[in-house]
Amino acid sequence: MQVFQRRVDGTVNFIRPWNQYKDGFGNASSEYWLGLESQHQLTTNREHELRVDMEDFEDNRVFARYSSFAVGSEIEGYKLTVGGFNNGGAGDSLAYHNGQKFTTFDKDQDSHHTNCANIYFGGYWYVSCHVSNPNGLYLWGNTSHSAVGVNWRAFKGYHYSLKSITMKIRPVA
Repeated sequence: MQVFQRRVDGTVNFIRPWNQYKDGFGNASSEYWLGLESQHQLTTNREHELRVDMEDFEDNRVFARYSSFAVGSEIEGYKLTVGGFNNGGAGDSLAYHNGQKFTTFDKDQDSHHTNCANIYFGGYWYVSCHVSNPNGLYLWGNTSHSAVGVNWRAFKGYHYSLKSITMKIRPVA
């Protein structure tokens, strides 16, 4: 499986401009973003599935699996195409983002009247704005700050920032 996103300890700042989300940043063995262009290239000519693994600070581990995952070209705004949800205890907090272009603080492509990346502190396939925010602020569990952390709403809600989240893809057999 190819990891394209990983949060584990908050050591990497995910408040990044467009060009860094396009090219990638961090370290593949820890906090990491592969890059939108690489995600597009990987998912262009072959069908892929997605698995999102999560852990909270109480050591509960869950996942969400999607039977189809693709990222469009830069001209298409690196549009997300995802479907075929299969619950591994996490619930579905990604289907809402299906069909959305990627947004960063310096490139607003969401449908909200302001820039969701500015409000929720990370780049992502924001809509108006999110039900998952894996690139948000690393806030260590329960927080009074709503929806700005590393969130997966269906699992822990908007007032809980996850201990870890990893998004990975593999070609469909």
